[in-house]
Amino acid sequence: MNKAAFSCFLLLFISTFALAQYPGAGGASSGSNIVGKITGQIIDSASQTPVEFATIALRRSGFDKDIDGTISDENGNFVVPNIKPGTYDVSISFIGYTPRKVTDIELTLKSPDADLGTIQLQTDQVLLETVKVEGQKALVENKVDRLVYNAENDVSVKGGDAADVLRKVPMLNVDMNGNVSLRGSQNLKILINGKPSGIFSGSIADALKMIPADEISKVEVITTPSAKYDGEGSGGIINIITKESKVQGMSGNVNATLGTRQNRAAFNISGVKQRFGINGGGGAFFSWPQQGKNMFLRKDETPSGTRILQQDGVNTSSRIGFRGKLGAFYDFNAFNSINSTISFRGFTSDRDGELESMFVDPVNDLVENYKRFNEGTNLRSGFDWTSDYTKKFDTEGHELVFAFQLNGDLSKDDKVIERLGADVSKNYKEKNKNDGDNFESTFQIDYTKPFSEAIKLETGAKGVFRNIDSKYDFRIFNLDENQYIVDPERTDEFLYGQNVYAGYASMNLNFWETWSAVVGARYEGTNIDGEFIDGSGAFDQSYGNFLPTVILSKKIKFNTIKASYTERIQRPSLFYINPYRNQEDRKIITEGNPYLSPELTSQYELGYSTFIKGTVINFSTYYKRTRDIISSYLRINDQGVSVNTFENVGKTDVYGANLFTSFSIRNNLTLRGNLDINQHHVVEASEELNVEDAYSNWITRMFVSATYNFGKGWKAEGFMFGNSQRWSIQGRLPSFSMMSFGVQKEIFGERGTIGLTVTDLFNKSKSFRSELEGANFTQVSDFTIPFQSFGVSFSYRFGNLDFKQQNRQSVIKNDDVKGGDSGQQGGDQGGQF
Repeated sequence: MNKAAFSCFLLLFISTFALAQYPGAGGASSGSNIVGKITGQIIDSASQTPVEFATIALRRSGFDKDIDGTISDENGNFVVPNIKPGTYDVSISFIGYTPRKVTDIELTLKSPDADLGTIQLQTDQVLLETVKVEGQKALVENKVDRLVYNAENDVSVKGGDAADVLRKVPMLNVDMNGNVSLRGSQNLKILINGKPSGIFSGSIADALKMIPADEISKVEVITTPSAKYDGEGSGGIINIITKESKVQGMSGNVNATLGTRQNRAAFNISGVKQRFGINGGGGAFFSWPQQGKNMFLRKDETPSGTRILQQDGVNTSSRIGFRGKLGAFYDFNAFNSINSTISFRGFTSDRDGELESMFVDPVNDLVENYKRFNEGTNLRSGFDWTSDYTKKFDTEGHELVFAFQLNGDLSKDDKVIERLGADVSKNYKEKNKNDGDNFESTFQIDYTKPFSEAIKLETGAKGVFRNIDSKYDFRIFNLDENQYIVDPERTDEFLYGQNVYAGYASMNLNFWETWSAVVGARYEGTNIDGEFIDGSGAFDQSYGNFLPTVILSKKIKFNTIKASYTERIQRPSLFYINPYRNQEDRKIITEGNPYLSPELTSQYELGYSTFIKGTVINFSTYYKRTRDIISSYLRINDQGVSVNTFENVGKTDVYGANLFTSFSIRNNLTLRGNLDINQHHVVEASEELNVEDAYSNWITRMFVSATYNFGKGWKAEGFMFGNSQRWSIQGRLPSFSMMSFGVQKEIFGERGTIGLTVTDLFNKSKSFRSELEGANFTQVSDFTIPFQSFGVSFSYRFGNLDFKQQNRQSVIKNDDVKGGDSGQQGGDQGGQF
């Protein structure tokens, strides 16, 4: 439904409701059948051109409720019909203009019509907080500390997951594994509805697959978080906001997708009556088994010659999972309310594979040819429970919030591995398990005090308490005893604790009419301890960090110039510190490093944005210096076994620029594009690692999309993006590109939709090649997976809609751990820096 139709419908509803509240609004003449109209034309005072889609609201003089209204057409003209005689006020508004009000318009039985003539609107000097395009919901919201991308009307991601949505967000990059980076950095924090979630404590890529695209309303990209946010996330913060019900009465929706790759079904329902509300929902997803091909080649130089490990094979994988949530709120009165939400999730993935391997070792005069078979199951489950109490005061925006959150994330990783070769003495069959428990509790208090329209204080304190338990167990099958026997050398339990205490203060300032600023500071103290149950490797460390933030914004008509500086910290998450050794292949081992130090980043940014006659332009340049940067690092030992772990590899500088634009043609075609270019420069490498200083590389990302509204409920969208190769401290990771197309039709009186989505129509599969290089080795890996997909989606909304409920989200935002990449294939280890 286009903006004009929707606005008319909404204003008609408001009119009906308001008149119901004031049955005697017509005064003495209310019994007459004579009705009139108010007409006029809206133009730009500077250009003298018509202003289309301006909002005209009508109310009775002396009352504060709108009773009718409309919007201006392409010539700026408007008509408010069917008005009973009386005295009225008309308000005219449109984004970027100073609102106008015409008062005491008198309609009588003798003169029932009024022509207001030409009404000129002047451009507004206030910062354009929201940019509206095509008469639809805002595409881009450019706020002082974030960029908001609204995704609700995206046709081509229907039936997809959160990764498909994030690929379209300006400044973000999502690779083929689902790993997310912001301006080239993966050191960021992802929130759901402003809250941290244990779903992201392990693999971010796996977590994104659990969130259906149809449930996402918008994505906020916060490149310069204020002091109110946790200091973690050196690259920035991504906040995924799901579709929340804001209605009185009962409402809900169901949606489903059937495709050649992914299948989903979900429902949401909510009920609100007066001051009490409850909502819930759930869903499930399933991916058909898909087969991929793997190639791996590693060569390392020894005094006796070149040692070679070569592997080729296939693997089959599938996924199934579920999500659910239940929430409730109660407003005791206008000043006190409580809100509580619990969500839970789980998924399991199965992977079976077979590899042909050859190992040539001139040191031991050895040539091995063997097959390796593996069967693996990974089970992840967890919950998030958040409760907030809000106390509001008489002054608008003056409030005190107490919040508590409990997160749990459980993982079980089971593998069965068998090696079969000509040398029977080297054959084996073994099981290995890794059970991980991650529990986190958060206590937080926030206080907001507006001193005036120009000055607002935000302050608060927070405590986060994390306890991680990782149990790993290896068992080797004993042929003589015909059972699995525990291998004590590779069986242990690791306990890890991390407590963070924080306090902050931030001032929001508006001055000289066109200037605004956010100035604040945050202090975070961190206590860490860890130990192995067998008594080896116990450690502890403590540190404190002062993290300032300064954001300055200047408004010039439709233009905004913004400059900022911030300090950030990035603590490693369980993905990076878990010492569990993944020995699916005994010659290719991965493990975490519990002794990592946090990353510290200083970031400077200069940005410019404008909105001119339907065209959005957002441009920014940035510079970041990061100390003790965390990156994966590969070593090969004397036995020809590679061990990939994580290290603090040194200090890097990042220089970059981002350009996003969107514009409309003839009111039914919208074009969008984004380009991000940045250069990573190693200015000081760790002395312990064999990495040269002054090492640098370029990374680019771009996307373009087009949306066409055919009318009568039909809409289509095409999307294409490409990422250049990413670089690690030891090599390069593969480039990635894709294209998709979707078409959608509204049905059931605009309560439902049905759509078709096609991904990579011309590429049935994609290959991804990684290359690593060290002082004495080279390594190449390549895996090929099916990629082309087709899907049919369906959604339906039901219920009685009365949009009065406010959006309720927790204030807790644990933006404070470096998240994990998705599991990398075979030997293509090496993280981005």
